[in-house]
Amino acid sequence: MALLPILEYPDPRLRTKALPVTVFDAALKRRIDDLFETMYAAPGIGLAATQVDWHQRLLVIDVSKDENEREVFINPEILSREGQAAGEEGCLSVPGIYDEVPRAERVRVRFQNADGTVQERDVDGMLAVCLQHEMDHLDGKLFVDYLSELKRQRIRKKLDKARRERAGRPDAASSRAPSL
Repeated sequence: MALLPILEYPDPRLRTKALPVTVFDAALKRRIDDLFETMYAAPGIGLAATQVDWHQRLLVIDVSKDENEREVFINPEILSREGQAAGEEGCLSVPGIYDEVPRAERVRVRFQNADGTVQERDVDGMLAVCLQHEMDHLDGKLFVDYLSELKRQRIRKKLDKARRERAGRPDAASSRAPSL
């Protein structure tokens, strides 16, 4: 397994629309393991392949406290949405920034697992919110896109300042709180 660099906003590669996964092989399973290792180390609860500059429709999630409920969604599509769940979100590609984002409380999703088997599932709560957040990444969208232009400008300035400070302190990134 390998720790992968996570792209940070406003990197233009985060705007790339991911292509469908078509090959389900050992290399894909290694990529999935690398995504989980990177997500846990960040630390986070979700990571889309786009965030590590792999532009495939693949994402991983683990919303458990003990990091023992690995969820893999390949080529996911939301079939239906219900309810409203506005809550504060963060993102590994927008470190240290949190804000309210409107999401559906429950979703029905169709996806493939690591073997390519098509599945449908109803999810709710934190898993539903995280799934919607990560699926946005696959379409080149970030949670900051739900915010005003003024907030996005402030976020860019704050992240630029944090990057300059981290350049002088390599261990600064390790103090982040978990994000999606």
